[in-house]
Amino acid sequence: MPRTMLTDKRWEKLLQIMKNTGRVYNKSEHRMTFEGSLFRMRTGIPWRDLPEEFGEWSTVYRRFNLWSKKGILVDIFKHLSQLADFEWIPMIFGQFI
Repeated sequence: MPRTMLTDKRWEKLLQIMKNTGRVYNKSEHRMTFEGSLFRMRTGIPWRDLPEEFGEWSTVYRRFNLWSKKGILVDIFKHLSQLADFEWIPMIFGQFI
């Protein structure tokens, strides 16, 4: 199994956001689709080289495109950006600000 990024706790938070956008249900294939999309973005591999554990590459690709077109991914990233904690930034970049 390839390394995944989402803990159960994080997936539950994402699932709540996704449920508010429409037709996404708590199905294991949706989690693996999202994980597959993250894996592809993280590694830069071609869709066709996606490990089988994420499901059929074409299914992951089609669902990623569908979620993109429907704005689901934008909604997720907007919501997550509102939860971000930027308190640590001055400690790291304070000398440059």
